[in-house]
Amino acid sequence: MRSGGKGTGGKGTGGRSGTGKGSGAPRGPRPPARPGKRPSHDARRQAQAAGRDRPETAAAVAKPASRRPAAAVPTRAEIKAVTAEVLSTGVQQLVVTPDENEMRIDRFLENRFPQLSFSHIQRIVRKGELRVDGKRADSKDRLEAGQTVRIPPLKLEQATERPRSAKADGDTIGFLRSITLYEDDDVIVLNKPAGLAVQGGSGTTRHVDGMLDALTGKDGQKPRLVHRLDKDTAGCLVIAKSRFAAATLAKTFRSRSARKVYWALVAGVPRVRQGRISTYLAREEAYDGDQRMAVAKHGDDGAMHAVTYYAVVETAAQKLGWLSLKPVTGRTHQLRAHAAHIGHPIVGDPKYFNIQNWELPGGIQNKLHLLARRIVLPHPRGKGTIDVSAPLPPHMRQSWNLLGFEDERYDPIVDAPDE
Repeated sequence: MRSGGKGTGGKGTGGRSGTGKGSGAPRGPRPPARPGKRPSHDARRQAQAAGRDRPETAAAVAKPASRRPAAAVPTRAEIKAVTAEVLSTGVQQLVVTPDENEMRIDRFLENRFPQLSFSHIQRIVRKGELRVDGKRADSKDRLEAGQTVRIPPLKLEQATERPRSAKADGDTIGFLRSITLYEDDDVIVLNKPAGLAVQGGSGTTRHVDGMLDALTGKDGQKPRLVHRLDKDTAGCLVIAKSRFAAATLAKTFRSRSARKVYWALVAGVPRVRQGRISTYLAREEAYDGDQRMAVAKHGDDGAMHAVTYYAVVETAAQKLGWLSLKPVTGRTHQLRAHAAHIGHPIVGDPKYFNIQNWELPGGIQNKLHLLARRIVLPHPRGKGTIDVSAPLPPHMRQSWNLLGFEDERYDPIVDAPDE
């Protein structure tokens, strides 16, 4: 439909009137151009082309969102390439979005920069190169929307993208299915084998987090870790299948609404059959350069309160004890450090076993005897409760059979307090 033409702006409004020549009235502003005179076809095409070349026109702003073309979602490979270029150019100041509120710093970096490995993230945090609102931060600290995160300049080698192998993905999916204890549309609970790392690190190429790439859906959502187990600890590992489930489950673990029960075989038998271990734990550098958690005092640098309940389930001639452990807090190596602290370290623990001249009984393998036996937590979408138990791993099954322990019996730690 043409605008202008013969209407109120046609003949008579801007043409001759009673104030024409010789009227003596002062000359007013120049009347508007006659609307009946339209620009030429070529002029209109040139104007349209000029509008298309502008980065943003008024018409584009006014265009309904539903009619605008959707922006293409960048692939993980593209994000990595951009990240490598950005990180090598200098310091960045990133503002935490509302979507990232209460996200752990290490998860924030993993989401923003897929190019960074887990060990790389831990290193820059440990060295104090990463700052939040100008202050030094720990990788487990939670971020708040609006905070500024300082990222140091990092020179990364450009990773060569290898094409994914359908056979390798199929094998990985088959393996993950074989260790799945529970799965629905939002959550997976895996029976993680002892010796399989949860995340990558220096020299670690096979780990659960990497395997989850094979389960990436058509919508690009990769299942996410919501908590961790030590490499040598077997048992229940919870995986979120969407960002919503991950955020909800992270709050569940943070608020201590998830009930966790572990089984361990320890040296000796605690004199008190049921008890509570409450200490402060801090990270320390060992003589071999490895890192361990040590009992610390309140106020010491990096000291965090740790609480564990324990109960003796069964004993073997006072030389070995089967403990049921319920961690209230979730500190690194908490159960292993606490067991050693009360004088009953976990059998096969290469870091914390501290009894001199103690001989491993025949028939028992020198492997960490620690199992994440049971996990109980509310479903992220309010669909009741998820309650999953993991079987003994092969080396612990062998020990239980040798010692005559019956793993189907009542577990006395179930009714331990949650605080």
